[in-house]
Amino acid sequence: MATKPKLYYFNGRGRMETIRWLLATAGVEFEEAEYLETRDQYEKLLKDGALLFQQVPMVEIDEMKLVQTRAILNYIAGKHNLYGKDMKERALIDMYVEGTMDLNEMIMCYPFSSPEEKEKNFALMIQRATNRYFPVYEKVLKDHGQDFLVGNQLSRADVQVLESILMIEEYEPTALSEFPLLQEARHLEAWLGNPNCTISMEEAEWKQYGGCWQQLESSLKNNS
Repeated sequence: MATKPKLYYFNGRGRMETIRWLLATAGVEFEEAEYLETRDQYEKLLKDGALLFQQVPMVEIDEMKLVQTRAILNYIAGKHNLYGKDMKERALIDMYVEGTMDLNEMIMCYPFSSPEEKEKNFALMIQRATNRYFPVYEKVLKDHGQDFLVGNQLSRADVQVLESILMIEEYEPTALSEFPLLQEARHLEAWLGNPNCTISMEEAEWKQYGGCWQQLESSLKNNS
């Protein structure tokens, strides 16, 4: 029996959340091996040589200890057929994904804004989402004429755009008002149609809005 991937990160979403989403979409069960809450935990990983560049996220998978978010996501997507059918599709996926990464950086940094910068940073975050990034994905869906951003099957681009949309809507519920295709969530419906997906949309939304995977599992267990 294959060993479940083990995830090492802080007790929160951050850079690990996209990795969680991609594993769940691929139908891969995983473990939150350790939430890093103390300096001693971090030092132990360093001493064990687990953190190549002295930072998390780190994922133990297939007898490897992978670090660097993009490298981890690339490996998971490639292994589970979420990375396009050829080099051209992969290039498009990478291009769309990099857009979500840029937007997500702004979203993740926003809560740490100083009080005097918070209002300005909020406006910039929403402006970038609605004027720079969402129009691109809306146009891609319209021009492509498919339920997917690339090709005729689900890819990591669909998953990561979904995550970005939900993160922005957490701050601005009307952010999709000018984007009918994104608003109708055609690509989200395509994602839900993936027979390998192990979490429902309700669970995914709860996790995205509510926080860490451990909280999700506890909530689902208590409600079962």
